[in-house]
Amino acid sequence: MSRSFLAAALAVGLLATPFAARAADTTVVLDVHHAGCVLCGPIVKSTLAHVKGVSAVRVSQPNGMSDVTATVTYNTAATSPAVLIKAVTDRGYPAEIAKPSRG
Repeated sequence: MSRSFLAAALAVGLLATPFAARAADTTVVLDVHHAGCVLCGPIVKSTLAHVKGVSAVRVSQPNGMSDVTATVTYNTAATSPAVLIKAVTDRGYPAEIAKPSRG
């Protein structure tokens, strides 16, 4: 094989890698408990954002109570909901996958 063919094949492979990684992105919604103070939401968001494989985190407090909802987009090849739950639980905010609302 020629060097130029190998270089071209490598370049195509490197360009295709981000597309393959994005194909494994998914979103999970977590109910995070004991997060009622003004600093808790940002701590939860920062904690989740620092988990390897997480690409986006949105935290909201839908009912004004002590729980927050975290919507996390992550790469399934790099992390899982169990890892996300453990990360925030280890920071003092027990979490679970949100149950779908009945409406």
